[in-house]
Amino acid sequence: MNMKRKKTYGKHSSNVRRPRARRASKNGKLNKKKVAIVLGIIFIIFSLIINKNKKTVETTANETKNVVVEETPTVNTDNVDNTDSTQKPEKEITDWKLRLANYENLLPEDFKVEVKNIDKTRQFDARAIDELNDMMNAMKKDGITNVWVQSAYRSVARQKELYDNSVQKYLKQGKTQKEAEELTNEYINKPGSSDHNLGLAVDFNTVDNSFEKLDGFKKKNAEKYGFVLRYPKDKEDITKIAYESWHWRYVGAENAKKMNELNMCLEEYIQYLKTH
Repeated sequence: MNMKRKKTYGKHSSNVRRPRARRASKNGKLNKKKVAIVLGIIFIIFSLIINKNKKTVETTANETKNVVVEETPTVNTDNVDNTDSTQKPEKEITDWKLRLANYENLLPEDFKVEVKNIDKTRQFDARAIDELNDMMNAMKKDGITNVWVQSAYRSVARQKELYDNSVQKYLKQGKTQKEAEELTNEYINKPGSSDHNLGLAVDFNTVDNSFEKLDGFKKKNAEKYGFVLRYPKDKEDITKIAYESWHWRYVGAENAKKMNELNMCLEEYIQYLKTH
Protein backbone atom coordinates (compact mmCIF):
# COMPACT_ATOMS: atom_id res chain seq x y z
CA MET A 1 0.00 0.00 0.00
CA ASN A 2 1.36 3.21 -1.10
CA MET A 3 1.06 6.01 1.44
CA LYS A 4 1.61 9.71 0.69
CA ARG A 5 4.13 11.29 3.01
CA LYS A 6 3.28 14.78 4.28
CA LYS A 7 5.97 17.22 3.60
CA THR A 8 7.44 18.46 6.82
CA TYR A 9 9.39 21.69 7.17
CA GLY A 10 10.72 21.23 10.64
CA LYS A 11 9.84 20.88 14.20
CA HIS A 12 8.05 24.19 14.52
CA SER A 13 5.33 25.27 12.18
CA SER A 14 5.95 28.83 13.21
CA ASN A 15 8.76 29.00 10.74
CA VAL A 16 6.28 29.79 8.04
CA ARG A 17 5.75 33.29 9.65
CA ARG A 18 9.39 34.32 9.74
CA PRO A 19 9.31 36.39 6.56
CA ARG A 20 6.51 38.62 8.05
CA ALA A 21 8.53 39.07 11.26
CA ARG A 22 11.54 40.20 9.29
CA ARG A 23 9.41 42.80 7.51
CA ALA A 24 8.12 44.16 10.83
CA SER A 25 11.65 44.36 12.17
CA LYS A 26 12.72 46.23 9.10
CA ASN A 27 9.85 48.72 9.47
CA GLY A 28 10.75 49.29 13.12
CA LYS A 29 14.29 50.13 12.17
CA LEU A 30 13.03 52.65 9.61
CA ASN A 31 10.78 54.33 12.19
CA LYS A 32 13.63 54.62 14.65
CA LYS A 33 15.77 56.14 11.95
CA LYS A 34 13.08 58.72 11.17
CA VAL A 35 12.73 59.59 14.82
CA ALA A 36 16.48 59.98 15.10
CA ILE A 37 16.51 62.26 12.06
CA VAL A 38 13.69 64.41 13.47
CA LEU A 39 15.40 64.63 16.85
CA GLY A 40 18.61 65.56 15.10
CA ILE A 41 16.89 68.34 13.19
CA ILE A 42 15.27 69.63 16.39
CA PHE A 43 18.63 69.53 18.13
CA ILE A 44 20.28 71.47 15.29
CA ILE A 45 17.52 74.12 15.31
CA PHE A 46 17.69 74.42 19.09
CA SER A 47 21.48 74.76 18.91
CA LEU A 48 21.19 77.52 16.30
CA ILE A 49 18.71 79.43 18.48
CA ILE A 50 20.96 79.15 21.52
CA ASN A 51 24.00 80.31 19.55
CA LYS A 52 22.06 83.25 18.13
CA ASN A 53 20.90 84.35 21.58
CA LYS A 54 24.38 83.90 22.91
CA LYS A 55 25.81 86.15 20.21
CA THR A 56 23.14 88.78 20.94
CA VAL A 57 24.01 88.74 24.63
CA GLU A 58 27.71 88.95 23.86
CA THR A 59 27.13 91.83 21.43
CA THR A 60 25.05 93.70 23.99
CA ALA A 61 27.69 93.10 26.62
CA ASN A 62 30.41 94.38 24.31
CA GLU A 63 28.36 97.44 23.42
CA THR A 64 27.79 98.09 27.11
CA LYS A 65 31.51 97.88 27.74
CA ASN A 66 32.17 100.36 24.93
CA VAL A 67 29.66 102.96 26.17
CA VAL A 68 31.45 106.23 26.90
CA VAL A 69 30.16 108.02 29.99
CA GLU A 70 30.45 111.74 29.39
CA GLU A 71 31.24 113.77 32.47
CA THR A 72 28.87 116.65 33.07
CA PRO A 73 30.89 119.84 33.36
CA THR A 74 30.64 121.73 36.64
CA VAL A 75 29.17 125.20 36.24
CA ASN A 76 30.20 127.98 38.57
CA THR A 77 26.96 129.75 39.47
CA ASP A 78 28.46 132.23 41.91
CA ASN A 79 28.26 135.05 39.37
CA VAL A 80 25.18 133.89 37.50
CA ASP A 81 22.08 136.08 37.71
CA ASN A 82 19.43 133.50 38.54
CA THR A 83 15.85 134.43 37.79
CA ASP A 84 14.15 131.22 38.83
CA SER A 85 12.62 130.21 42.14
CA THR A 86 16.09 129.71 43.68
CA GLN A 87 16.88 133.38 43.40
CA LYS A 88 17.57 135.12 46.69
CA PRO A 89 14.52 136.96 48.04
CA GLU A 90 14.49 140.73 47.80
CA LYS A 91 15.44 142.71 50.87
CA GLU A 92 12.66 144.38 52.79
CA ILE A 93 12.96 148.16 52.94
CA THR A 94 11.91 149.32 56.40
CA ASP A 95 13.37 152.85 56.40
CA TRP A 96 10.44 155.21 57.03
CA LYS A 97 12.17 157.88 54.95
CA LEU A 98 11.86 155.65 51.88
CA ARG A 99 8.25 154.59 52.23
CA LEU A 100 6.71 154.53 48.78
CA ALA A 101 3.28 155.93 48.01
CA ASN A 102 2.15 155.58 44.40
CA TYR A 103 -0.50 153.83 42.30
CA GLU A 104 0.94 150.41 43.10
CA ASN A 105 1.57 151.16 46.79
CA LEU A 106 -1.51 152.78 48.28
CA LEU A 107 -1.58 153.90 51.88
CA PRO A 108 -4.49 152.64 53.98
CA GLU A 109 -7.39 155.02 54.49
CA ASP A 110 -6.64 155.23 58.22
CA PHE A 111 -2.94 156.04 57.70
CA LYS A 112 -1.67 158.55 60.25
CA VAL A 113 1.65 160.25 60.85
CA GLU A 114 2.85 162.61 63.56
CA VAL A 115 3.26 166.08 62.09
CA LYS A 116 4.41 169.53 63.19
CA ASN A 117 3.45 172.94 61.86
CA ILE A 118 5.60 174.69 59.27
CA ASP A 119 3.35 177.73 59.69
CA LYS A 120 -0.23 178.27 60.78
CA THR A 121 -1.79 176.15 58.03
CA ARG A 122 0.84 173.72 56.76
CA GLN A 123 2.38 170.68 58.41
CA PHE A 124 5.24 168.27 57.83
CA ASP A 125 6.47 164.96 59.29
CA ALA A 126 7.72 165.73 62.82
CA ARG A 127 10.83 163.57 62.28
CA ALA A 128 12.01 165.64 59.31
CA ILE A 129 10.67 169.15 59.89
CA ASP A 130 14.00 170.42 61.22
CA GLU A 131 15.74 169.55 57.93
CA LEU A 132 12.99 171.37 55.99
CA ASN A 133 13.36 174.48 58.14
CA ASP A 134 17.14 174.38 57.78
CA MET A 135 16.82 174.24 53.98
CA MET A 136 14.36 177.14 53.92
CA ASN A 137 16.72 179.24 56.06
CA ALA A 138 19.62 178.37 53.74
CA MET A 139 17.55 179.60 50.78
CA LYS A 140 17.01 182.95 52.47
CA LYS A 141 20.74 183.29 53.15
CA ASP A 142 21.33 182.60 49.45
CA GLY A 143 19.02 185.48 48.51
CA ILE A 144 15.97 183.39 47.69
CA THR A 145 13.35 185.17 49.76
CA ASN A 146 10.27 185.01 47.55
CA VAL A 147 9.73 181.27 48.00
CA TRP A 148 7.35 179.50 50.34
CA VAL A 149 5.80 176.08 50.90
CA GLN A 150 2.54 176.00 48.99
CA SER A 151 1.53 172.48 50.05
CA ALA A 152 2.88 169.92 52.50
CA TYR A 153 1.11 167.23 54.54
CA ARG A 154 -2.34 166.31 53.38
CA SER A 155 -4.53 163.53 54.76
CA VAL A 156 -5.83 160.72 52.58
CA ALA A 157 -9.33 162.18 52.97
CA ARG A 158 -8.13 165.59 51.76
CA GLN A 159 -6.34 163.90 48.86
CA LYS A 160 -9.60 162.27 47.81
CA GLU A 161 -11.37 165.62 47.90
CA LEU A 162 -8.76 167.22 45.62
CA TYR A 163 -8.81 164.26 43.24
CA ASP A 164 -12.59 164.20 42.93
CA ASN A 165 -12.75 167.98 42.38
CA SER A 166 -10.27 167.70 39.51
CA VAL A 167 -12.25 164.91 37.86
CA GLN A 168 -15.45 166.96 38.13
CA LYS A 169 -13.72 169.95 36.55
CA TYR A 170 -12.81 167.94 33.44
CA LEU A 171 -16.26 166.37 33.27
CA LYS A 172 -17.79 169.85 33.12
CA GLN A 173 -15.49 170.56 30.17
CA GLY A 174 -17.14 167.73 28.27
CA LYS A 175 -14.58 165.00 28.96
CA THR A 176 -15.63 161.42 29.53
CA GLN A 177 -15.12 159.81 32.95
CA LYS A 178 -12.08 157.93 31.65
CA GLU A 179 -10.58 161.05 30.05
CA ALA A 180 -11.23 163.12 33.19
CA GLU A 181 -9.47 160.56 35.39
CA GLU A 182 -6.51 160.23 33.01
CA LEU A 183 -6.03 164.01 32.92
CA THR A 184 -6.33 164.22 36.70
CA ASN A 185 -3.81 161.42 37.18
CA GLU A 186 -1.16 163.47 35.37
CA TYR A 187 -0.89 165.94 38.24
CA ILE A 188 -2.91 164.64 41.18
CA ASN A 189 -2.32 161.29 42.81
CA LYS A 190 -5.16 159.03 43.78
CA PRO A 191 -5.99 159.01 47.51
CA GLY A 192 -3.31 157.10 49.40
CA SER A 193 -0.80 157.27 46.56
CA SER A 194 0.75 160.68 47.27
CA ASP A 195 3.90 161.66 49.13
CA HIS A 196 1.81 164.43 50.67
CA ASN A 197 -0.21 161.75 52.49
CA LEU A 198 3.06 160.59 54.07
CA GLY A 199 3.90 164.10 55.29
CA LEU A 200 7.27 163.90 53.51
CA ALA A 201 6.64 166.09 50.46
CA VAL A 202 6.52 169.84 49.87
CA ASP A 203 5.37 171.88 46.89
CA PHE A 204 7.30 175.15 46.61
CA ASN A 205 5.92 178.30 45.06
CA THR A 206 7.29 181.72 44.17
CA VAL A 207 5.83 185.18 43.67
CA ASP A 208 6.52 185.23 39.93
CA ASN A 209 6.36 181.45 39.38
CA SER A 210 10.01 181.54 38.35
CA PHE A 211 11.85 178.51 39.66
CA GLU A 212 15.18 179.07 37.89
CA LYS A 213 17.06 180.45 40.88
CA LEU A 214 15.30 178.06 43.24
CA ASP A 215 16.09 175.07 41.01
CA GLY A 216 19.75 176.04 40.92
CA PHE A 217 19.88 176.13 44.71
CA LYS A 218 18.04 172.87 45.16
CA LYS A 219 20.21 170.99 42.69
CA LYS A 220 23.32 172.03 44.61
CA ASN A 221 22.06 171.99 48.17
CA ALA A 222 18.79 170.07 48.56
CA GLU A 223 20.51 166.71 49.04
CA LYS A 224 22.44 168.13 52.01
CA TYR A 225 19.10 168.42 53.80
CA GLY A 226 17.77 165.10 52.54
CA PHE A 227 15.50 166.33 49.71
CA VAL A 228 15.26 165.13 46.09
CA LEU A 229 13.18 166.13 43.09
CA ARG A 230 10.37 163.57 43.27
CA TYR A 231 9.16 163.62 39.66
CA PRO A 232 12.06 164.27 37.26
CA LYS A 233 11.34 164.98 33.60
CA ASP A 234 13.28 161.96 32.34
CA LYS A 235 11.53 159.53 34.74
CA GLU A 236 7.89 160.11 33.82
CA ASP A 237 7.56 156.60 32.35
CA ILE A 238 8.55 155.18 35.75
CA THR A 239 6.82 157.54 38.20
CA LYS A 240 3.71 157.82 35.98
CA ILE A 241 3.54 161.48 37.02
CA ALA A 242 4.33 164.45 34.78
CA TYR A 243 7.44 166.48 35.59
CA GLU A 244 6.94 168.75 38.63
CA SER A 245 9.81 171.11 39.36
CA TRP A 246 8.10 172.29 42.56
CA HIS A 247 7.53 168.88 44.20
CA TRP A 248 10.35 167.77 46.51
CA ARG A 249 10.47 164.70 48.71
CA TYR A 250 12.40 164.08 51.92
CA VAL A 251 14.40 160.82 51.87
CA GLY A 252 17.30 161.66 54.21
CA ALA A 253 20.70 163.11 53.31
CA GLU A 254 22.44 159.77 52.71
CA ASN A 255 19.71 158.47 50.43
CA ALA A 256 19.41 161.77 48.57
CA LYS A 257 23.12 161.82 47.80
CA LYS A 258 23.07 158.22 46.56
CA MET A 259 19.98 158.78 44.41
CA ASN A 260 21.59 161.74 42.68
CA GLU A 261 24.80 159.81 42.09
CA LEU A 262 22.87 156.95 40.50
CA ASN A 263 20.46 159.29 38.69
CA MET A 264 17.49 157.36 40.07
CA CYS A 265 13.98 158.35 41.01
CA LEU A 266 12.53 156.94 44.22
CA GLU A 267 10.94 153.89 42.54
CA GLU A 268 14.26 152.94 40.94
CA TYR A 269 16.25 153.54 44.09
CA ILE A 270 14.02 151.36 46.26
CA GLN A 271 14.27 148.51 43.76
CA TYR A 272 18.04 149.00 43.68
CA LEU A 273 18.24 148.66 47.46
CA LYS A 274 16.11 145.51 47.42
CA THR A 275 18.53 143.71 45.13
CA HIS A 276 21.89 145.03 46.38
